[in-house]
Amino acid sequence: MSTVYDCNRPDSRDTGLSTAANAVRAGGLVVLPTDTVYGIGADAFDSTAVGSLLSAKGRGRDMPVPVLVGSWTTVDGLVLSVPRQARALIEAFWPGGLSLVLPQAPSLAWDLGDTRGTVNLRMPLHPVALDLLRDVGPMAVSSANTTGNPPATTAEQAREQLGDSVSVYLDGGPTTDAVASTIVDLTQARPRVLREGAIGHAELTEVLGAEPDT
Repeated sequence: MSTVYDCNRPDSRDTGLSTAANAVRAGGLVVLPTDTVYGIGADAFDSTAVGSLLSAKGRGRDMPVPVLVGSWTTVDGLVLSVPRQARALIEAFWPGGLSLVLPQAPSLAWDLGDTRGTVNLRMPLHPVALDLLRDVGPMAVSSANTTGNPPATTAEQAREQLGDSVSVYLDGGPTTDAVASTIVDLTQARPRVLREGAIGHAELTEVLGAEPDT
């Protein structure tokens, strides 16, 4: 049986965050608000929990799960190296609607799906998400919807689709900017935009000093 916590009320917010953190550590799934859309999340290092996340969404391993982090410094332990372009983009747009695809650190014992040695990282600009991430560490988080349906912009929409497959729903109210993050691939010599979203092409070009590939 899942539980919904109203994170707009201080008492319920604190209880919800504590319960959600315990659920994540126990291998459960939680729904959390972000600055783009609601996400369904699990401990990034718990392969069984990540498998449950994919199953709840009706999604295959061919669509690996992105990872959300609670601070810039967390990235250094998750990737092979942080190139200059990545640091420039992180400083300009994190926390915010930019996801970066980088070669993952080979020592990491996780299974996010068929990533081919890469990881999709983002730091969201939402206080509830950041508080949870800073408590439990990196989380595998995908949009809170079942495959083929629109991403949830409220906790209720997420619950209608995901039901009791999720242990805890953190309700932060409707997401104010329901635009997916921009995804930039930094695994090659030239940055490449895999998906245009919250961060525009012109903004990326200004930071990078050159236009990224598309």
